[in-house]
Amino acid sequence: MQRSFPTKVIIDTDPGVDDALAILLALASPELEVVGLTTVCGNVPVGQATKNLFRILNLAKTPPGLLVGQGAARPLEEDLVTAEQVHGNDGLGELDSVLTDEGTPRYPQVRLPSVLSTAQDVWNECVRRYPDEVTLITLGPLTNVALALKVNPLTVQKFRSVIVMGGALGVPGNIAPAAEFNMYVDPHAAHRVFQAALPLTLIPLDVTTRVGVTRAVLRAWAAESRDPLGRLATDMTGKAFAFAEKIEGHGRVYFHDPVAVLTAVDSSLLRMEPLHVAVEMVGRVSRGVTIADRRARTPEETASPNMRVAVDVDVERTLSLLRSRLCPWS
Repeated sequence: MQRSFPTKVIIDTDPGVDDALAILLALASPELEVVGLTTVCGNVPVGQATKNLFRILNLAKTPPGLLVGQGAARPLEEDLVTAEQVHGNDGLGELDSVLTDEGTPRYPQVRLPSVLSTAQDVWNECVRRYPDEVTLITLGPLTNVALALKVNPLTVQKFRSVIVMGGALGVPGNIAPAAEFNMYVDPHAAHRVFQAALPLTLIPLDVTTRVGVTRAVLRAWAAESRDPLGRLATDMTGKAFAFAEKIEGHGRVYFHDPVAVLTAVDSSLLRMEPLHVAVEMVGRVSRGVTIADRRARTPEETASPNMRVAVDVDVERTLSLLRSRLCPWS
C-alpha cells in the first residue's frame, strides 16, 4: 500500500517532560498529522498525565478534530513506579512555580473536559476513520497496547506501524542498572506486545542517549528563537537538568521521546536492524531488561526477528531538526 502524506499518528504518552517536547515536536511537524493523543500511567499517575496533556495542548496549535483519551491507571501486574524525581511532582518540571515578571503564573492551569473518552475508544475511532493508515507512537509503558491486544485485537492489527520508545540493549538502563523506565514500569505489557506479531519499531536508549543537550545549549536555542515554545522548553527542563547534573553526573537532558517521534518524521535519521527482542518480566535485578538475540547461529536455530530496532542515529541532523521545530527562529 502506498504511503500517504502526512503520516497519521496516534501518540500514547505519560507526560513527562520529554513526552511534552515530543508532542510539541509532532504538532510542529508538517510530515505528521496527529489524529489522536492518549495517556497512560508512567512518569506520573494517569490522571496527572491527562492534566499535563491538556496543558500542553493549551500552549500549542491543536489540530482540528483531534481525539483525546485517558488510558490505563496501573500496570498489568506491578505496582506503579513513577518518575517525579526527574520530571517534578507535576511531571512537567513544576510549571506552577514559574512566574512572569509581574509575579503571575506563566502557565495557568487548564480545565479538563467534563466527559473524557477512553484510550481504547480513541484508537477504535481513529482506525475506523483511517483504516490501515495510522501509526501508533508509544512514549510511555506499553500498558494500553497490551490491554488493546486483549479487548480490541482487530484495532491494534490495523495500525500501519507501532513505534515504541523503550528498552536498552547494549547500554545501561535509566531506572535500574540494565532496564529502561518504560519497560521496567510494565514488563508484562511489553512482553505481551513483543509476542503479538505487530509491525514494531523499537527506539531504545542505545540511540536516544546519543541525542541530548546541556542546559546552556538549550538556553541558547531558546534565546535565539522568537517562539514562546522555546521558553517553555527551558522552563520545563530545569528539574530534569538538575537531576542530570547532581545524580547522573553528565548534565545532559536526552530527547528520548522526541527521537521516537522523529522516526515517523524522517526515518533516514536512524539505521534499523531486524532483531528478536525479549523482555524479562520478573527478577530482583533483571525486571524490565530487554535482550536482543545477536548470536551467530543458522536461521533454523534462532528466533525470527519480531521488530526493527534502531541501532544508530545521525546525531547532528537529529539535533538540527529538533532545534528547528522546538525553538524555531521565526
